Order: sequence, then structure tokens, then C-alpha cells
Amino acid sequence: MAESAGASPFFPLVVLLLAGGSGPGPRGAQALLCTCTNCLQANYTCETDGACMVSIFNLDGMEHHVRTCIPKEELVPAGKPFYCLSSEDLRNTHCCYTDFCNKIDLRVPSGHLKEPPEHPSMWGPVELVGIIAGPVFLLFLIIIIVFLVINYHQRVYHNRQRLDMEDPSCEMCLSKDKTLQDLVYDLSTSGSGSGLPLFVQRTVARTIVLQEIIGKGRFGEVWRGRWRGGDVAVKIFSSREERSWFREAEIYQTVMLRHENILGFIAADNKDNGTWTQLWLVSDYHEHGSLFDYLNRYTVTIEGMIKLALSAASGLAHLHMEIVGTQGKPGIAHRDLKSKNILVKKNGMCAIADLGLAVRHDAVTDTIDIAPNQRVGTKRYMAPEVLDETINMKHFDSFKCADIYALGLVYWEIARRCNSGGVHEEYQLPYYDLVPSDPSIEEMRKVVCDQKLRPNIPNWWQSYEVGSPPASCCFSVSWFFYLT
Repeated sequence: MAESAGASPFFPLVVLLLAGGSGPGPRGAQALLCTCTNCLQANYTCETDGACMVSIFNLDGMEHHVRTCIPKEELVPAGKPFYCLSSEDLRNTHCCYTDFCNKIDLRVPSGHLKEPPEHPSMWGPVELVGIIAGPVFLLFLIIIIVFLVINYHQRVYHNRQRLDMEDPSCEMCLSKDKTLQDLVYDLSTSGSGSGLPLFVQRTVARTIVLQEIIGKGRFGEVWRGRWRGGDVAVKIFSSREERSWFREAEIYQTVMLRHENILGFIAADNKDNGTWTQLWLVSDYHEHGSLFDYLNRYTVTIEGMIKLALSAASGLAHLHMEIVGTQGKPGIAHRDLKSKNILVKKNGMCAIADLGLAVRHDAVTDTIDIAPNQRVGTKRYMAPEVLDETINMKHFDSFKCADIYALGLVYWEIARRCNSGGVHEEYQLPYYDLVPSDPSIEEMRKVVCDQKLRPNIPNWWQSYEVGSPPASCCFSVSWFFYLT
């Protein structure tokens, strides 16, 4: 059993006990002599007016004995001093009051004390801050989410109340026995011809149930929706395309614009879904989709080709035409006419769509209203004067001519798919054999302006008398100006 030459630094109690010990001095009448393990110069003896103490403990697998003197003033509380208390299974301590009574050996405790690790705590200030801040941040985030959800539901509730109270005629306009087509027809023919009133648009848009996504583009997505048993097309713009959405909705609501060969506009609304704003444009639904999709899937007869060509021309002519009067219509140029922006109706006729880039001509001031958005037309269908930037932006006829050029390219796409006598060609985009799939303006300018090339017209198109007018003749009219 090893005797400790000094008290362990890890036990403050032992330090205090050793500090209480002192070498022998002039012995008083009541002085008590004790064995002292820390009193080397005094022959391991100390003198006190209090008590002798012995303590034994295990430290890192080694037994340690401490024997010392306890001064009287430190024997507190009286009858059960702190210095004389044992710690169960860790330290065995005994105090006595006769000379050298602390020489006795005590029972060794079963427990073991361990020295504290010398390396610093693995939890530094940054880790502690993270541990504390993490739950606080999570709680704060939950509170914000709950607040936003509650706020969203409150806004939806108030918006519905406001819609119900906005106009008492709303219920009359939206009577349950009317279909969407009846509603659009009644309000379009009895009013200015610009479509539904805004409050009715908002009510219709917010009661549409989306069914499936039917298309995607740079603007966003197109969905098929249902309203009162009928199908509608819902064009959902991304938030960054707000200008395009606003412009297209504005153009569609131009007075006297409605025409059988222009996509029927129903409603426009901005819907808040709680996290971002959805920009809706609701229109007629045509299951055949765009002319581009239709020509990829089907060939057409000569009669079908003529029907598609004439209806597309009719819609474009109505756009370009100015109607004079108190309820007149300004001239409108499309500026992005292509097969993907023309829809095919059930009856085989075309309906021109996507008016987001359209411009309007004010005949009174002879000015052109051009939207301030960043979009440009489709490069493959750009007219030569647009490609080489020689177009007169102050002259409305310049925009109409560019539309006619694009219409000629659309006619070429239709004519390739005409099946006459079992002869037809695969669908291709204009200039497919001259430029890559996504050509740049420089590539198109080189082909169209510098080399003055146009899509090839096969000789066999001339062999059918009924096919000649809509094919080669129309192309010649559309492109002759640009080749001379």
C-alpha cells in the first residue's frame, strides 16, 4: 500500500486538510500529536488543538493515504465536521482525539476516482452557440410558417367575401344553367366585344379545377382545366414573365378583337398560392393543340390544307385590320407568328394565339404601342428586315409585312403535309436543311439576308391545279418582296 507524499491536486478537501497540518511546536496543555504524511521536516508529526485525521481513497488504480491534523476552528459543524465525513465507495475518512490515533489503517473503498482529462472540452464557444441557437432558430421558423399559413387562409377568405360582394350582377351572370360558352357569347356580344368583365373573369378563374399539364414553354406551363363541365386552357406564367402576362391579357381584351380564327380569351387573374403568385390566362381549349403538333401527327387533304391556310389568313387579317368607330379596334401586328402559336380547332380551322409580343397601332396619333418586355420573336420566322435591323419601327405596315412573311413559312409547313394521290413529305421546320435546330440571329441573317435563300418548293406541288394557289402562289406573294 503506497503512502502519498503529498495531497492530490484533484481533491480540494485533501488540500485543505494538508494546509491545516503544522509541525510540532511548544506543546500546550491540550495539544494533540498526530501522524502527518506531509510533514517531512517534523518527522511526519504535527500538533493541533483539534483532531487527528486519516483518509484513504483510490486514484487511477492506486491507493492513497492522507494523515494530518485538523485545527479546532475548522471542525465545523460541531459533532459532525465536514473534514471527518466519508464518501461512500470513494473515500473512507476517520477523525480521532488521542495522540497518534490516526496511524490506524482504514478499509479501502471499492470506488475509484479519476483524474480529469488534460485536453480541453470538445465543445468550444462556436459549438455551444450552435447547440443553443439551433432549437431557437427552428422554433422561430415554425412560428413564421404558422403565421404565413394563417395569413394566407385569411386572405383567401376575405378575397372570396369581396368577390361575392363586389357586384350583385355576378350571381346573375354566373347562373348555374349557363355553360362557359354561353357566358362568353352573351357578355361578348352584348358589351364592347372585349370579353368578360374583370370581376367575372376573377370569379371564373378561381373556380377552375386544373386537370393535367398539356404543354411547357419559356413563359411557364399550359394546363387543361375544367369549369362547369367544360374544358378550358390555362396558361400559367412564371413570376418573371409578369410583363408578358400583362401584355397578352391587355391585347386579348382589346375592343372588337373576338374572332373565330383568334384564340377565344376567357379570363386573366393573378392567384396567390401562399408561396408565390401564379399568373393565369384562361382561354378556349382545343384538343388538337398547336398547328405544329397537328402537322407532326397527321397529314392533310387538299381541302384540309386550304381550310387551314384560309382560316390562318382570316385571323391574321382581322388582327391587322383597323375598325373605325366609337367601339373601334386598333390595328394589331402579331410579331411572333409561327406554327406553334397557331391552334387547330375541332372543325379543322386555325385560331391564332400567343399575343404577348403584339403591337397596336393608334391611327389618331399614328403611333405604335410596343410592350416594354425583353422577349424577342422566334429567330427562324424573323423577316429579313428584322434580322438585319432595317425595319422601320415607326411604320405599322412594316410589322404587318413581317407577319405576312412568317405566314408564308407556316403555309410551307402545311403544304409539305398535304397528302394528294398518296404523295406527301415528312414534317419539317422552315430552313431545316440550312440552319441548326436552334439557330442564332447571325446564322439566320446569313441564310435569309446575305444568301437570299428560302425554303425549297418541290416541283410536284405545281402538278395539282387545286394545290397551286395556296402553295406556290402564296409563297411567291409572301416572299417576292424580300427577294427583289
